[in-house]
Order: sequence, then structure tokens, then C-alpha cells
Amino acid sequence: MPDTLPSLSPQDALIAVMVAVSASDETIRTSELVAIERMVNHMPVFAAYDIDRIRTIAQTVYALFEEEEGLEALFGLVREALPEKLHETAYALACDVAAADGVLHQPELRMLEEIRGELAIDRLHAVAIEWGARVRHLTL
Repeated sequence: MPDTLPSLSPQDALIAVMVAVSASDETIRTSELVAIERMVNHMPVFAAYDIDRIRTIAQTVYALFEEEEGLEALFGLVREALPEKLHETAYALACDVAAADGVLHQPELRMLEEIRGELAIDRLHAVAIEWGARVRHLTL
């Protein structure tokens, strides 16, 4: 890991949060990657985003996960890059990625808890965001 971490754009920070949730259980599922790509392709916040940056941001997240204080460093980068008005957006995107495969694994739940705390997501808002993600990803 280089001594200096890259600075992130707000969109990079959103991608980093989604990748972190996906990688949190050490299994990056195709459904999660498809969910990330779908959100980047369709959400207004990513309108001018260079989709080729996803790989670089993902590699940064993976490298940070290998470091002892990597999660703390990741959240520092995210908090620095992400305007407060996008904190709930980041949490909503994270919930959608976690719910994409239809199963919430313990590491994903712990990562969502970390994100809630690091981004100071109001508990009532978090419950509403989580409920929305759950119902969007239900299957018959």
C-alpha cells in the first residue's frame, strides 16, 4: 500500500462504500457487481462519472482491506470526499448492494453497521433505507 492514499471524488466515495459492502464477506458476488454497475449507469449522482474508475476504486478498497487499519483509512477517505448530503445516499447504495443477492451475510450486516456509525446515519432513517432495499430485492 502506498504511503499516500488517493483522494476520492464524491462519486468515488460512493463506489468505495458499495465495493466495501460487497467485499466485506470476502465473496464478491456477481449479483452485487451487477447491482453496482446498474446503479452507476442509472443514478443521476453518477451522470458524469467515468465508469472506468470503478476498477481503480475497487482495487484501492481491496488493498485497504489487507491493511491493519485499512477500514479506518477507508472511512477517512470516504468522509473527506463525501458531502454530508450524500451520506444517506451512500448508505442506501450500500444496502442495495448487500441485498442484491437476496441474503444478508453477517459480515455485510457488520459493514452496514459500521457505515451507519461512520456516516452518522439517523437510526430511523437507516431503518427506512434498509426496508426500501429489502423490498426492492424481494423475489417470488
